[in-house]
Amino acid sequence: MRALFIVNPQATTTTPRSRDVIVGAIARHVELHVAQTEYRDHAGEMARDAAGEGFDLVVSLGGDGTVNEVVNGLLRTPADLPRPSYAALPGGSANVFIRALGMPNDPVEATGAVLEALRSGSSREVGLGRISSGRDDRYFTFCAGFGWDADVVQEVERRRRRGRRASPALYGGVALNKFLRGETRDPSLRVRAPGRPTVSGLHFALVTNTTPWTFAGAVPVQPTPRSRFRLGLDAFGMSALNPAVTARVLGRMLSPSGVPATGRGYTTWHDLESLTISSEHPRPFQIDGEYLGTRDRIDFHSVPKALRIIV
Repeated sequence: MRALFIVNPQATTTTPRSRDVIVGAIARHVELHVAQTEYRDHAGEMARDAAGEGFDLVVSLGGDGTVNEVVNGLLRTPADLPRPSYAALPGGSANVFIRALGMPNDPVEATGAVLEALRSGSSREVGLGRISSGRDDRYFTFCAGFGWDADVVQEVERRRRRGRRASPALYGGVALNKFLRGETRDPSLRVRAPGRPTVSGLHFALVTNTTPWTFAGAVPVQPTPRSRFRLGLDAFGMSALNPAVTARVLGRMLSPSGVPATGRGYTTWHDLESLTISSEHPRPFQIDGEYLGTRDRIDFHSVPKALRIIV
């Protein structure tokens, strides 16, 4: 088997020494070519070209942004070529997609799990989400968000450019600061889903294809606890952001069972083939923890069995 190993050298939880250990372990089992990312979406370009260069497997080491790039690249494999399988190793601060697959959050342990899966021939097909609008045609691996969470992602990215390290504490601090300053209260969002009444007056909204939405350290945060890779899309929107409602809903997100399907101050949707979120004016938007800018409408689609994962 020929494998392309895509490494993000800026991965926050690995060192050059640990990367060398991982490369050495994998190279004992496959014919391995190692490539480092050098600019934004470089991982996607390499993944897209992998099949044409004769690779059967793409492995990545990085955070959720690297995973998103690789997945989008693989799903743009030329139609006349067999798409390589994918194995993702954690190297970021959250690693939501990898942990949602049930993989260890330690990169060395995750490498061992991938090698065992390769030896046994274990793999699974996962469903993804797809966004489309005038400017977008991309896939997401675990979530997309309008409003508050995208505001937070934008601010964290700005601080990272200034040298801050991304961490659960940084995300939480930024989110709390924006809430206390009233920057999150903007009921301009509307959700339309087939067979469901249109819901307006939402302050922020999430679309997921698995649970959790994110992690607070080791604790999963679950606004859509019924969401699964094998099902369609789930969504969650908040119609109230006063302190009492927000504290209650956040507490339920952090509970083992997650947010109930019905409750005061929010609306949920489950197992949808498609939905549309629009806004009265452009709002911040993110997918898989990557800020994409502002949008006033996004169409979402479920893509079943989109990708084969070694796990």
